[in-house]
Amino acid sequence: MDHAFLNSLYRRNKDCALCPSKKRTAAFLENLIALLFPDFEKKQYADFDDFQSHIIVLKDDLREILSRDPAWHHRDSEGAAEAFFTEIPRVYTRIREDVEAMYSGDPAARSHSEVVRCYPGFYAIAAYRIAHELLKQGADLIPRIFTEAAHNVTGIDIHPGAVIGRHFCIDHGTGVVIGETSHIGEHVKIYQGVTLGGLSVDKADARKKRHPTIEDHVVIYAGATILGGGTVVGARSIIGGNVWLTRSVAPDTKVYYKAAMTDKDGATDIIEFKQ
Repeated sequence: MDHAFLNSLYRRNKDCALCPSKKRTAAFLENLIALLFPDFEKKQYADFDDFQSHIIVLKDDLREILSRDPAWHHRDSEGAAEAFFTEIPRVYTRIREDVEAMYSGDPAARSHSEVVRCYPGFYAIAAYRIAHELLKQGADLIPRIFTEAAHNVTGIDIHPGAVIGRHFCIDHGTGVVIGETSHIGEHVKIYQGVTLGGLSVDKADARKKRHPTIEDHVVIYAGATILGGGTVVGARSIIGGNVWLTRSVAPDTKVYYKAAMTDKDGATDIIEFKQ
């Protein structure tokens, strides 16, 4: 490598001295989830004082991590960490509701502990809930690292900017993609391979609503793709497997593919809407 290139690399490394460590940030996420749900990864505490000390360490870790988020610059990281932990009881309640949704929605689940220990949907949704709370407080890069850490482990990609209601269930989950401006209501259930995406990847649309709205009590089966910021799936609707949807559907609608024989050479797939 020539000297000019090495100098360029050195300057970039020096300028990135305060960049947040992905490993440390992901470790904080896992430690926090383990604190809230000991079934996730049991940690032994000598006594209650030791338990409280661990929480103080987590707060210090978050303060340090936030101080390295470029979005914070010279803002009060210590105050932000305190504010975040003040919201933890509410976030915990939401995640517990998600655990209940996954448990009650899957006949194969034998216990809530099994959901916490084994279900990728639990980890992905918990990471999203935590990341979304930090995003609301003004962090930017750290929430993305949280959800990408979960994405790397589970194959479930939830942008922290998405707005997701209570009692959210992801069953199986591999390949699920939920875009930044998605709005999901309460008691929604999503299976593997579902995409809630945008119709356009134009950078000029970055601040527009690009992803669909899913209303309450909707079920979306495996492989369905729903695109567009103006697309609304009405409450209590069912979206069948492998459906490609770019238009809104009314509440209480069933959308599914139906094979229609066109000629002796094969079949043509069509989408049916039934209410």
